[in-house]
Amino acid sequence: MLDARRRQFITLLGGAAAAWPLPARAQQARMRRIGVLLPYAANDREGQARLAAFQQAFAELGWSDGGNVRIDTRWGAGDPDRYRQYAPELVALAPDVVLAVTTAVAAALQRETRSVPIVFAQAADPVGAGVVASLARPGGNTTGFTTFEYGLSPKWPALLKEIAPHVTRAAVIRDSTFAAEIGLLGGIQSVASSLRVELSRIDARDIGEMERAIAAFAREPNGGQIVFASALASLHRDLIISLAARHRLPTVFTDRAFVTAGGLASYGPNRVEQYRPVAGYVDRILKGEKPADLPVQAPTKYELVINLKTAKTLGLEVPPTLLARADEVIE
Repeated sequence: MLDARRRQFITLLGGAAAAWPLPARAQQARMRRIGVLLPYAANDREGQARLAAFQQAFAELGWSDGGNVRIDTRWGAGDPDRYRQYAPELVALAPDVVLAVTTAVAAALQRETRSVPIVFAQAADPVGAGVVASLARPGGNTTGFTTFEYGLSPKWPALLKEIAPHVTRAAVIRDSTFAAEIGLLGGIQSVASSLRVELSRIDARDIGEMERAIAAFAREPNGGQIVFASALASLHRDLIISLAARHRLPTVFTDRAFVTAGGLASYGPNRVEQYRPVAGYVDRILKGEKPADLPVQAPTKYELVINLKTAKTLGLEVPPTLLARADEVIE
């Protein structure tokens, strides 16, 4: 008799639970939590576009911010001190996964946790920086996506020479705190002599130092520039573009965001689109997969973007063959 009453009670309880409204039942499931640490300023339009691409792709996978997941975002504004401040702050929130952007941000998070999964976007050299053991087998709690492969960098001086044949001197603008850019510089150096271009390296620790170095370089004729899209350069994107225009220096960028903002030309991956597969990795980890089992992936497509308005301002006539190869021409 007691067993019969117990079965009846359980049956009634189960039926009552099934009759709960969907929102009430959803509240019973634990809300997942995602931390996001970005190297951009909070008001940076490109940073906002990249975060929006991640959120859109994440929503398409069934995750709703404020519904079944909470996304906590911090903006580092290219400042390593902020990375060191926000990394422990995000880890203390006990997230299920943290999205890091750039190698430096991922490294800052790793110093705080070796257990919380970390997915990085746009890391230049995660193996060289010690963030992962290898691309195929990341190991540990971290995996993600690289910005580009080193074999891409010789294409930047070749593009500069094609779009501005008069250039015989090229300044390579890089962030001296970003060790991974040394490998990219090596690729540029490997083709400079065959292009008859003399390289000058500008290692800037801050925008003031960069501005002075560019002005000094521009005093001699036939100069051009190649600008790596470091966190420092991205933070001061508009100023770098205006410096190139002021000193009439044809400039090739590694990020299309500089060209849509008024720069001359770029060759590299579409960095906004790169955030969509990142959402896929975060989703897979939330569903039980481990970062150590997810290989680090490189971009599969690179885009050539040319700003014809800027070319005309610099007195450059872009070869029709180059225009024909462009993925996007801004007029």
